[in-house]
Amino acid sequence: MTATVAGSAAAALPARELIALCQGALADVRAHVGSAHRNLAAAVAPDGRLDRKRLHEHQFAAHGYAWTAAYGQALAALLGWAEGLEAGGRLGELERLILQAGFGGYLAQLAHGIAMSQDEVVRPGDLGLEPGATLADPATRRLMDVGNSVGLRLAIAALLREGGTCGDAGLDGEHAMMRAEFRRFADAKVVPYAQDWHRKDALIPLELIEEMSALGVFGVTVPVEWGGLGLDKVAMCVVTEELCRGYLTVGSLSTRSDIAAELIHKAGTPGQKQRWLAAIAAGKALPAAAFTEPDVGSDLASVRTRATRDGAGWRISGAKTWSTHAARADMLTLLARTGAQEDGFRGISMFLVEKPRGTVENPFPAEGMSGTEIPVLGYRGMKDYEIAFDGFAQPREALLGEVEGEGFRQLMTTFETARIQTGARAIGVAQSALEMGLEYAMQRRQFGRPIADYQRIAGKLGWAAVEVMTVRQLVHHAAREKNSGRRCDIVAGMAKIVGARVAWSVADNAVQIHGGNGYAEEYPVSRVLCDARILNIFEGAAEIQADIIARGLLGRDGAN
Repeated sequence: MTATVAGSAAAALPARELIALCQGALADVRAHVGSAHRNLAAAVAPDGRLDRKRLHEHQFAAHGYAWTAAYGQALAALLGWAEGLEAGGRLGELERLILQAGFGGYLAQLAHGIAMSQDEVVRPGDLGLEPGATLADPATRRLMDVGNSVGLRLAIAALLREGGTCGDAGLDGEHAMMRAEFRRFADAKVVPYAQDWHRKDALIPLELIEEMSALGVFGVTVPVEWGGLGLDKVAMCVVTEELCRGYLTVGSLSTRSDIAAELIHKAGTPGQKQRWLAAIAAGKALPAAAFTEPDVGSDLASVRTRATRDGAGWRISGAKTWSTHAARADMLTLLARTGAQEDGFRGISMFLVEKPRGTVENPFPAEGMSGTEIPVLGYRGMKDYEIAFDGFAQPREALLGEVEGEGFRQLMTTFETARIQTGARAIGVAQSALEMGLEYAMQRRQFGRPIADYQRIAGKLGWAAVEVMTVRQLVHHAAREKNSGRRCDIVAGMAKIVGARVAWSVADNAVQIHGGNGYAEEYPVSRVLCDARILNIFEGAAEIQADIIARGLLGRDGAN
C-alpha cells in the first residue's frame, strides 16, 4: 500500500455488498472459534469432562479462547445492528463505515493477535491453530483489506467532526426517547459538576439523588406493581450509559438498587418485597452490597463473615471490604456463613441488613458495626469502606427468603444483570472519553491547524467510534437475551470484558490527544481515565471473567 493510499479517505462499500461480506466473514469467524474450542477441549476435557487441573495448566489458552469467542460475539452483534438498520432504511454512510472498520479491525486481531491486556497477546497458534488454516474465506480477506485502513478511520473521524454524532445506535422509539431525556439530564445536572466532585472526593449530593429518583432511575426494571417503571434491560442500559457518560459514579448509583431489587423480587418473601421494593424503586432506601472480604475476592465460597441465630434474630460478625456507598446506604445485601466453613458455597446465606444512614463524620452510627474509608484513585462520589461487624443484631426476617444456605445461588441469579450493566457503564465512560477527545482535537491548534487534522489523532478518534458502537451492540444484545429469559451469563461476561477494555483504550487515547493537559486534574479527561480503570476489576476481574467464559463454553456442546 502506498503512502498516498494509506493517507487518503476511504469510502464505505455499498450496503448490500458490505453486509454480504460480513455475513460470509462471520461464518468464517464461527468456524475459527469452533476450531479453537475443539483444540482446547481436547487438552482440558479429553474424556468429555472438564479437568480443572488441566484447565489451570492451559489457562492462557483458555482465556485466549474466551476472548476469541467474545470478539466473535461482538462481530455478530455489530452485524445484527447493521442488518436491522438496513431493514429500516437507517444504514447511513457513517454506520456502514463503522461496520466495515469493525469487521476489518477485529478480523485482523483474530487473525494476528488479540490483546487480553497491555502485554498479553493471544494468537491463533496459542489456540492450536495453524496460520492460514482458518480465517481464509475470501470475504474475510476482503474485509481485512478494505476495513482495516488508516483511510477508513480518517473517513469516520471526518464524519464525526461534521455531524457531531457517533452514529445511529439502532434504538427503537421508546429507548431513543429515554436516551435523549437522560442525555439532557446528564448534560445539565452532572457534567458541569462531575470534575469538582471528583477532585474534592465529595459524595454525590442528595439533591441530585432525589432528582434521579423522581425520574425513576432506581426503579427502571422494578415491576410496576412494586412501584417501579417495569421496563426492560435495554432501558436499564440506556439510562446507565447516559448517566455514566456524565460521571461513572452517578450512573453507578443505581447498580446497587438493581442488584438488591432483583434479589428481593426473585427470592424474597412477600413481607420482604413489601418492605423493600417500593422504597428502593423510589430512591427512599439506598442499598449497598457487602460481599467481598479482606482475604476473599472472587472466591465467594470462602466467605467467613458469620451469622448466628440469637433468639428470634441473628447476630453478624466478621469483616467486609470494598463496600461502595455503604455509609450512606439504608440496607446492605450481605453474604454471611450460616453453615460450616467446609460446606463452601452451600453454607452461605444472603441477608438484607437494615442499618441507619451514616454521614462522612459518622459513617456507621450503629452498635456492632464500624467502618474505615478506603481512599481510591477514581470512581469517587460514593466512597468505599472496609466494615467490621461485631455481633450486629438483625431480625429473623433479614434472611433473604427466610431460607438458609441459598445465598450464593441467589447472588448468582443477579450476575447476568450486574455484568450487563457494567458493560453499559463502560459504554458511558468510553462515549464520554471519545467526546472529550473529539472536542479537544477540534479546538486545539498546533502548527497552524487543529490537531484533529493529523492522521494519528483522527485515526484514534475514528477507531474509538467503531469500538464504542461495537461494544454498545454487544451489551444491548446481552440485554435482549436477558429480556427473553434465556440464559445469558456467558454473553453478559463477554459484554463486560470487551466493554471494560474498550473504555480503558478510548480513555487512554483521549488523554494522549490532550497531551500534557490530559494529565492535569483540571481537565475532566484525567478523571475519566481513572474511572475507566476500575471497570476491568469490579464485577469480576478480567482474568476471572475470562475463566468463567471459557469454562461455560467448554461445558456446552460448542462455542456457537
